[in-house]
Amino acid sequence: MNPPRTDARRHHDPDVRGFASDNYAGVHPEVLAALAVANGGHQVAYGEDAYTENLQQVIRSHFGPAAEAFPVFNGTGANVVALQAVTDRWGAVICADSAHINVDEGGAPERVGGIKLLTVPTPDGKLTPELIDREAYGWDDEHRAMPQVVSIAQATELGTVYTPDEIRAICEHAHAHGMKVHVDGSRLANAAATLDVPLRTFTNAAGVDLLSLGGTKNGALFGEAVVVLDPDGVRHMKHLRKLSMQLASKMRFVSVQLEALLARDLWLRNARHANEMAQRLAEGVRAVHGVEILYPVQANAVFARLPHEVSERLQKRFRFYFWDEAAGDVRWMCAFDTTEDDVDTFVAALKEEMAR
Repeated sequence: MNPPRTDARRHHDPDVRGFASDNYAGVHPEVLAALAVANGGHQVAYGEDAYTENLQQVIRSHFGPAAEAFPVFNGTGANVVALQAVTDRWGAVICADSAHINVDEGGAPERVGGIKLLTVPTPDGKLTPELIDREAYGWDDEHRAMPQVVSIAQATELGTVYTPDEIRAICEHAHAHGMKVHVDGSRLANAAATLDVPLRTFTNAAGVDLLSLGGTKNGALFGEAVVVLDPDGVRHMKHLRKLSMQLASKMRFVSVQLEALLARDLWLRNARHANEMAQRLAEGVRAVHGVEILYPVQANAVFARLPHEVSERLQKRFRFYFWDEAAGDVRWMCAFDTTEDDVDTFVAALKEEMAR
């Protein structure tokens, strides 16, 4: 058989990489190979396929025998579906003011999910029981949205990582108030790589009720999953996923990507590499006079403060984003395909621009 013909042409330089987002990276070759394996022939639509069925076994190997995965299209969809599943129409979610669900999802939790977010300022993106208590009150006050869920991100939007003990303390505190705990795990693999523990250690074993499991930022083409860890306390996920327009007809192509990442150690290899590149970047940046690293570098993100004009010149050479443009804060992200040469070239360019 002749190879399939394509008229597609490459419109970019595959050797160019930046530090704007791990979403900029392509698809890991092993994931692409898995997609090819899943292609061909007919499989039942809407999740009744062999790949989605097998994914459940893979998920349980990481999160325990009660876990169930509900693949979705993207991270915002995963978060909105998950939070809807554990809130009533009058319910609210307590989260950090820097949380992705608050600042980067276009109001989707509020407008699509109908969920009130109760935000708490944090010094490093991490909630604590004491910080949660700033909004954990008024359950009998009909004039106030009822706190029903605590949502944390692992790793956080500021690149910091909760320890298992910190998550366990949050879960115990939330559950004592009758609230459930959701984890936004778009970079859950990066956190596990930093902690060097299994995924279950800081999820179901710590008391987490459900989580959003990321794939796109760790080498997938597209697709995430809501993972329910407490099936007795989290119901109607199938209906909510469809209602929220997150039910894929050809779900096998989402499931097989997550399987490719999680069935062996690809998820961990990718995350460890991205984290190592962030550490290399942080070490190089620390040697540049006049540049300040803002938060502990615990995953694959480096947040820094430098003169605004330097960042603007540097952005003409490398893509990255301002985090707080008024303060001069920027964010540099590393991905599974970031190379040591990428990092060293960027640090050299930073030194040049700072010396001008």
